[in-house]
Amino acid sequence: MTVVPSHSPGSETDDAVTVPPARAATRTGDGGDHPAPPSVSGNALARAALVTASLSIAGSLLGLVRDQSLARLFGAGSDTDAFLVAWTVPEFAATLLIEDGLAIALIPAFSMALARRARGAPGDPVRALVGATLPRLCLALAAVAALIAGTAPYLVKALAPGLPDPGLAADCTRITATCVLAFGLAGYCSAALRAHRCFLAPAAIYVVYNTGIIAAMFLLGEGWGVRSAAVGVAAGGCLMVAVQLPSLWRRMASPTPQLAKAGAVAEERPMQLALVVAVLLFALCRQSQVLVERFLASGLPGGAISHLNYAQKVAQIPMTLSLMVCTVTFPVVARALADGDTARARSRVERDLALASWLVLLGMCAVVACAPQMIELLFQRGAFTPGDTDATADVMRVYALGLLGQTLVGALVRSYFSAGRARWYPLGAMAVGIAVTSWIGAVSVHSWGVAGIAAANALGITVTATLLLAGLRTGRPNGTHGVSVRVRPVLAELSRLVAAAVVATAAGAFAASRLPSPAAGLTAGLLTVTFVFVLLSWAFGAQSSASALRSLRAVTRRLTHGRFR
Repeated sequence: MTVVPSHSPGSETDDAVTVPPARAATRTGDGGDHPAPPSVSGNALARAALVTASLSIAGSLLGLVRDQSLARLFGAGSDTDAFLVAWTVPEFAATLLIEDGLAIALIPAFSMALARRARGAPGDPVRALVGATLPRLCLALAAVAALIAGTAPYLVKALAPGLPDPGLAADCTRITATCVLAFGLAGYCSAALRAHRCFLAPAAIYVVYNTGIIAAMFLLGEGWGVRSAAVGVAAGGCLMVAVQLPSLWRRMASPTPQLAKAGAVAEERPMQLALVVAVLLFALCRQSQVLVERFLASGLPGGAISHLNYAQKVAQIPMTLSLMVCTVTFPVVARALADGDTARARSRVERDLALASWLVLLGMCAVVACAPQMIELLFQRGAFTPGDTDATADVMRVYALGLLGQTLVGALVRSYFSAGRARWYPLGAMAVGIAVTSWIGAVSVHSWGVAGIAAANALGITVTATLLLAGLRTGRPNGTHGVSVRVRPVLAELSRLVAAAVVATAAGAFAASRLPSPAAGLTAGLLTVTFVFVLLSWAFGAQSSASALRSLRAVTRRLTHGRFR
């Protein structure tokens, strides 16, 4: 029999960014034909990763332009501190509803619905899932947005009790509260599209989001001041939804392919409320690091919150790009578990951990080695002074030490929830990390200032990553409780990469400091870091180094032959 792909017929219109499942009918011992579990070729994953990474880089660059615009127009003083307290709302909303929250809960649910649809379940499981979850989600998010707007002055007082201008922060918070509903809808659309293995529209959301903020600051900044940035957040959230709706509508409105029923591997069950609660609580706990940082920094001299913010935005770029690997492959892992193929899921997760670690450590080396040159070139203009550059660069170097932990936490938590079951261990591990961050930050902030807060962040997230990795040692390899990994090989790979990173950072910092021009120093530092890290990671026998180089050659070859167009 012919097996019809689970994605809609209309998806061929943008198949350059849709990862098609490779299917084949297999004959089992009972003499009947049954669909083979879908597999995804390396070429298809490379194509999706390229599209996702390209648009993510564009979004990150626009994020830098957004922060440059904020620094140029409003500097790094009490006004920007007020806005950055209000910025807590979109930061939390993005983590909870787009990145670590709804995506982790919804992608396994949509993957199971697609697996049931592919096996000929009655009706349309995907549309049934949307009908059961989307209206309730919209009502809940609208209520939360209204609550935040109504309690904005009290929220600002709780977040930053030492803020010089709490009234301005409250005004900005009321405006940014609208993003709760917009981000929720954007995250829902992203999860649904990625489960269908369509990555173009979800990857574009931060491009349009940052474009909206930049445009609002330049159009309204003269009259509205820093409130214009809050208006941009609200407008950008609406653009996030608008850019995804056409693709999602085509997939939901297209006729549902019908297949003959076969023995389903995935258990038929609705998305569990406990799963959603567990994922959102984990994401909320993780994002509470920002609350701890800003609470402690609010008692420091004006500009401390701004310096920490600018340092984080630059330092997090390597982490964001490295996690694109997991963003692309998470639907593959979830679908493998939905089909009962735990070996394929485990292999995929272990390769993702190695490759993501290789990428983030390469970026971390560059950030630590070239921090002053990066900040000077990116921000030192207008109201952003050389003193702000020095303070931000110092903080960024300390903060970057936690990038490996941040990446591992983002990658490992997907292993716990990929089977669509509630797991509470990640929440406990994250709570321990937050406790470490809070205690060390409270002790060190008076002596080391913002650098002490950044160090507390790095140590806390590293503790969480260690606990999450240790917890996978005892995971059940049966697909119902997530993916277990072989911890010792993973640790051995990480130790090789960390050793290479230490040497590469020292060499890059030396090269960058030899040249007086920040542009020339940055170029020399980046080239040195890249050469030394790649060479040493390969010499130390890191498998991720060879894998990264093979992937780079494959992508380059396909770009050369125009096969990604």
